[in-house]
Amino acid sequence: MGLAKAVIRIEHTGEEFPVLFNPEEYSVNHDNNFASQSVPGLSAPVLQFVNGNMRTLDMELFFDTTAERTDVREQTGKIVGLLDIDSELHAPPVLQVTWGSLYFRCVLASAGQQFVKFLDDGRPVRARINVTFNEFVDPRRESREVNRQTTNFSKVHIAAEGDDLAGLAARFLDNPRVWRAIAIENGIDDPQADLTGMALRIPSLPYLNPETGEVLS
Repeated sequence: MGLAKAVIRIEHTGEEFPVLFNPEEYSVNHDNNFASQSVPGLSAPVLQFVNGNMRTLDMELFFDTTAERTDVREQTGKIVGLLDIDSELHAPPVLQVTWGSLYFRCVLASAGQQFVKFLDDGRPVRARINVTFNEFVDPRRESREVNRQTTNFSKVHIAAEGDDLAGLAARFLDNPRVWRAIAIENGIDDPQADLTGMALRIPSLPYLNPETGEVLS
């Protein structure tokens, strides 16, 4: 038995568009953004994670209505139409692309049509559409499903001119009185030291008493 047909489903209506011919391949792309900061005395820049970029799904869809002698645009138009703004959502619809083990919740970002065969009257009967889907992330759903403990791991901060320990404690630990946690983590003995250009590790919350905010020894 061959692989089941790929299906594009509109999430809020349940309407489905089975693909006439399965794609030969697809690619899923994902990357992250990092900021780099050059620090005097280090052999390489310090990298800080900024954010993750959206995942994208790329594939080529093939349509052929030669046997039926009908205009292939009747089929391709259903796919390209997913770029249009839905009157209920005031935005293009959220989609679910499924094919075998592939499940991708997304919106259609781009669709490029190429017509390659025609009837005598000029109507196209064969077409390819190169589509790109962008992953759709619902912030409320992600906050429920993903355990983000961003305050429970050490961060690295490149100190700018004017930064001091109390100010950094207020910014990152929400309490200027716990500046000693940053000092201890970075081996700083002088609370008035010039921090400019230093790559400072901001400690995780286990250094602090969660009730009083005092540094734990």
